Amino acid sequence: MNVSRALRVTAFALAALMGGSALAAGGPALVVEVESGRVLHAERATDPWFPASITKLMTAYVALDKVRSGQLSMETLLIVSDGAAALPPSKMGFKPGTEIRLDNALKIMMVKSANDIAATIAENIGGSIDGFAELMNAHAQRLGMVSSRFANPHGLPDERNQTTARDMAILARALLREFPDHANLFDIGAVQFGRRIMRNTNGLIGRYPGADGMKTGFICSSGFNVVASATRNGRHLVTVVLGAPSANERTIKAAELFDRGFNSKVNFTNPELAALPVSANATPPDMRPVICDRRGPMPQEEDAPAVAETDSNIPNLFSSEVMAFAGDAASKPARTVLGPRAAVQPERVWIGLNPPSEAELAAQAAAEAAAEQARKTKKAAAPKKGKAVAKQTDDETSDEANATEKEPAKAAAKGKSQPRVSVTVKPVTGTAKPAAKPAADTKAKPPQKADAAAKPKSVAN
Repeated sequence: MNVSRALRVTAFALAALMGGSALAAGGPALVVEVESGRVLHAERATDPWFPASITKLMTAYVALDKVRSGQLSMETLLIVSDGAAALPPSKMGFKPGTEIRLDNALKIMMVKSANDIAATIAENIGGSIDGFAELMNAHAQRLGMVSSRFANPHGLPDERNQTTARDMAILARALLREFPDHANLFDIGAVQFGRRIMRNTNGLIGRYPGADGMKTGFICSSGFNVVASATRNGRHLVTVVLGAPSANERTIKAAELFDRGFNSKVNFTNPELAALPVSANATPPDMRPVICDRRGPMPQEEDAPAVAETDSNIPNLFSSEVMAFAGDAASKPARTVLGPRAAVQPERVWIGLNPPSEAELAAQAAAEAAAEQARKTKKAAAPKKGKAVAKQTDDETSDEANATEKEPAKAAAKGKSQPRVSVTVKPVTGTAKPAAKPAADTKAKPPQKADAAAKPKSVAN
């Protein structure tokens, strides 16, 4: 058993039992059938919560609506601003002035959850972050997301951001039903930029049978969130999990809810999303005390390998039977066990209008290799740091960032990082497919070379 993880889950449960409803072990969760909109399972589904990076689903909705209306095309070039480039990880690290097509920006945002790219989309569409937030909130109200407010396009900490499991299920259904031609945006296993291969942090993709995408999110104040989609035997379900204590628990909880949903039938007794009772809570709880304000390594956004190997004996702290088996090991509910991820073929993304040529790819790879070697040389020459650990603040906390990105000083002090799930990726090689013909409103520009100063290891998940 992963001892540190087990201790974290236990601490979460104890804090929940002693802390009342705000930190209840059964965080908000919901299962809804996409076609009918009928709710199959709901736990605190209208409680307010900090959305973290699942905010980017609304950013994608606004962008896709602009494409649908003809105001933009997927080949429209977006420009990275100084403000976007300055945002904390997770990020791509593109220099200000870099141009990137909307389709590539959306793919990177959905897979890498890059905050700089989310801001780039927002600023180019809304004119500013505040202008784009107005568009987000207008769409939210039109869709019936009555308990949601968005202050930014990426979900980085802001007390004005809030949503509910119910509202995110409404948004997920809208994305899947209104934009079926773009459903593949949410089901990409990995993207490749130059030599960098960045995989999706959604632990269900390639592991849970029928899982077909959506988005994860994490900040200390929200815990681990996910909006997930899966299809089986012609049925399409969406599951929302908010406030899980770890990436592993988030993935397992979502898988268990999918199992429950696919094994149940919908009838007139299942309520619609709009009929769910309003929560008595007015503000989101702050999950930081049980997620980040503790000793030990910072929680990681990606699942750890133990989920598929030893977690089956850890009790399901989200289960309504959590107290029933307290002290009785024989009656512990069985956990869902997921295997390792299947091999994925990453999708090539690039900057500029047209995909890079073989010569440009080779030049980009050489530049990245040189930058990496320079970093290694500098690191080897730098004096070793002591055991002092820099305290992380909300301003430093980033969605979808690994521990090294969140707390470089802590990672250096520990001397190692937590292991990742084993995943096989096949780098994209050969000549990239020709880009689609640019729309009339798009001005073709020569392809740009990759930023040689980019930091692949420090920004990649």
